[in-house]
Amino acid sequence: MRIISKEIDMAESSQKGSAIFNDIEMGIGTWAWGDRLVWGYGNQYAADDIEQTFLAAVSNGITFFDTAEVYGQGKSEKFLGQLIPRASVNLKIASKIMPFPWRISKDALRKALTGSLKRLGLPKIDLYQIHWPMPPVSIESWMAQMAEVQSEGLISAIGVSNYDLEQTKRAVDALAKKGTTLASNQVEFHLLERRIEKNGMLDFCNANGVKVIAYSPLAMGILSGKYTPDNPPKGTRAGQYNRPLLEKIQPLIKMLKSIGMDHDGKTASQVALNWVICKGTLPIPGAKNVGQLEQNAGAVGWRLSEEEMHKLDELSDRISQTISGIEQE
Repeated sequence: MRIISKEIDMAESSQKGSAIFNDIEMGIGTWAWGDRLVWGYGNQYAADDIEQTFLAAVSNGITFFDTAEVYGQGKSEKFLGQLIPRASVNLKIASKIMPFPWRISKDALRKALTGSLKRLGLPKIDLYQIHWPMPPVSIESWMAQMAEVQSEGLISAIGVSNYDLEQTKRAVDALAKKGTTLASNQVEFHLLERRIEKNGMLDFCNANGVKVIAYSPLAMGILSGKYTPDNPPKGTRAGQYNRPLLEKIQPLIKMLKSIGMDHDGKTASQVALNWVICKGTLPIPGAKNVGQLEQNAGAVGWRLSEEEMHKLDELSDRISQTISGIEQE
C-alpha cells in the first residue's frame, strides 16, 4: 500500500508540475538580484530597486520568478524569500542546484534543496532544476534524486537547464522510469541564438510536453537597441558583444523598431521578447529596476504576425551567419 501511495503522490506531483506554466506568457529571471560581478549590484542598483521591481512585476501580472542557489551567492533567493510574502497573488518560484563535481553523495540534491527552501522561506519549490550537466554524477542519478524529493512533496516539477538534445532525452527517459516527467529545459534562446530550432531540441520538447524556458531572451540587453558600436556594453559583456558584432546586428535592431511602430509603438525589446513568446517558449528576461520591468511587461498580451515572424527569422539567420564569420576570424 505504501508503494502504491507513493506512486499516486508522484503522479499527482507530475500533473501539477506540468500545469505550472498554464496562463504564463513570461517570467522574470533574477540572476541580477544580488549579483555584483556581472550586473553590478550595489553600484548601479540596490535592494530598494529590487523590491520595487518585484512589486511592479506582480502588479503587471508577472507571477513566475526564476532564481538559483548561485545567483548572488544565495542573495537572489534571499531577496525573493523576503518579498514573496508581500505578493497578493500566488506566485510560481523556480530555482536550481549547481551540480558541482564534488557533489557526489546520494543526498547532495536534498541538501542543496534544503538550503534553497530555507533562503526562499518556502515549504515547496514549484520548479527545481539542474543548472548545468556536469560530471561525474550521471544524469540518471540526478533525475532519481529529483524524483525522490518530488515524491515527498518538496518540489512540484522537475526541470533541467543548459541540457543539449541527447541529455534532455536521457532526462526524459530516466524520469519516465520513475513514473514522472520532465517539465522544462531552460536554455539560451533569442534572435541571435537559435540553435534549439535548428538541432531538433525545440521540436523534441514540444512533442514531449517539455517547456522551453528562454533565458537571456534579449541577448543580455543587446536586442534592446540600447547598445551601439559607439556605446558598447561594459564589464564581462563587452568581450562577447564587441564593436564588429554590434555593427552587424544594427539592421536587426532597425527592423525590431520598425515592427514595433506597427504595433502601437512597441519597443525593440518588446518585439524581440514577443518573438520568443511566438516560438512557444517562455522568456525570463532580467529586470533590475521598475523601468526595465515595465518595458518587459509590454511584450505580453499581443502577437506578431506570421509575416513579421518570417521577416525576423530570415534576417536573424543572415546576421547569425555573418556573426559566425566574425567569431571564426
